[in-house]
Amino acid sequence: MKVVAFERQAQGTGASRRMRKAGKVPGIVYGGDLKPQLIELDHNALYHALKKEQFHSSVLDLTVGEQQSKVLLKSFQAHPFKALVLHVDFLRVAADRKISMKVPLHFKGAEESPAVKLEGAMISHVISELEVSCLPADLPEFLEVDLSGLHKGHSLHVGDLKLPATLTVVTHGAENPVIATVLSKGGESSAEAAEAGPEGAAPAAS
Repeated sequence: MKVVAFERQAQGTGASRRMRKAGKVPGIVYGGDLKPQLIELDHNALYHALKKEQFHSSVLDLTVGEQQSKVLLKSFQAHPFKALVLHVDFLRVAADRKISMKVPLHFKGAEESPAVKLEGAMISHVISELEVSCLPADLPEFLEVDLSGLHKGHSLHVGDLKLPATLTVVTHGAENPVIATVLSKGGESSAEAAEAGPEGAAPAAS
């Protein structure tokens, strides 16, 4: 995605307030071997871009005057109850340096799975995004997760995903996290239901 910004000179709370009244959003670009650069962006264009999933999980083409950079959206500040973006930060990336980025998961095939179609269960999405490490050119907009093979009593883990060799999943020490799990209609996992035994069964004698 392309992002157009303009260099700004004014700093401080008063300058930012005047900028917002003029329909602009103050921001900053930092990282790489260059000094941080103060920028301003059109508020409406940025507001609508922030609604797009791709804007949060892709390498962006940022143009500031005649200068072009590859950047990631690092953070943004929004008004607590008004439809107003207050500030935005972008991080420069280099083509030959790996980046770590959270990528959204797109789930498919749940309705075709034996768990849902034949066994009267439902599938719960435990996480909605994964952090990956890769070169900027290899960063996917999303990762597709196929749920069509799930049966009652099963869960899908990170290790079950078929990922490109260019990607490494960052789990921060967690071992093979669960992505999705099959639940009984009562809301408990089908594995838990099996361990609980038949409903209404008498407790074992001590």
